[in-house]
Amino acid sequence: MSKKSSTDALVALDEIQQMVRVVRGQRVMLDFDLARLYGVTTTRLNEQVSRNCERFPEDFAYQLTRQEVTDLMSQNAISRTQHGGRRKPPRAFTEHGVAMLSSVLRSPPAVRVNIEIMRVFVRLRRLMATPGELVEQLTGLAETVRLHDNQIKAIAQALNRLMEPPAKPKHPIGFHAREKGQKR
Repeated sequence: MSKKSSTDALVALDEIQQMVRVVRGQRVMLDFDLARLYGVTTTRLNEQVSRNCERFPEDFAYQLTRQEVTDLMSQNAISRTQHGGRRKPPRAFTEHGVAMLSSVLRSPPAVRVNIEIMRVFVRLRRLMATPGELVEQLTGLAETVRLHDNQIKAIAQALNRLMEPPAKPKHPIGFHAREKGQKR
C-alpha cells in the first residue's frame, strides 16, 4: 500500500486555509465548509455534533450570534435566508473542535481531510508568531539597525573628514627670507 504524498491531498491546503475565519478572536471553520470538505451534508455534520455534545464544549464549537452571521453575510461567507439559505446560524469550530470531529465522523475521507485541516492550523500557527516572539524579533532587529546606523555614521564622518581641504598652518614652517625694509 503506498502512502499519499502531500501533493495528492484530497483538498488543497490553500483552499482549506481560505475557509479558516476569525470569529471572536479565534481562528475557526464553519460547519458548512467542514461538511463540504468531509463530503457530508451540513445537517448530518451538525446532527453528529448534537448527538455527541459532551465532546464539543464552548471552546471547541459554538453557535454564531445573529450579528456574527450578519457580518459573515456582508463578507459573502454564507447565503441569505430569504434566498433559500439556512435557517439556523452556523456553528463555528475551533482547531480543537475540528480535531474532535474526526472522532465523530469516522469515514476514511473524513479522516484524510481532517489531517489536512490540522496541517493548515499548524501552518497558520507558525505563520502567526506569538506577540512575545514578535516583540523579541523586532527588538533584536532594532538593535541591529542601531548598531549598523552608528557604524554607518562613523564611516560617513571619517569620509567627510578625508574630503575636507587640509587646514592651513597658522605660522609658516621653515625659513623665510625677508625683503629689505620689511619689519618684523
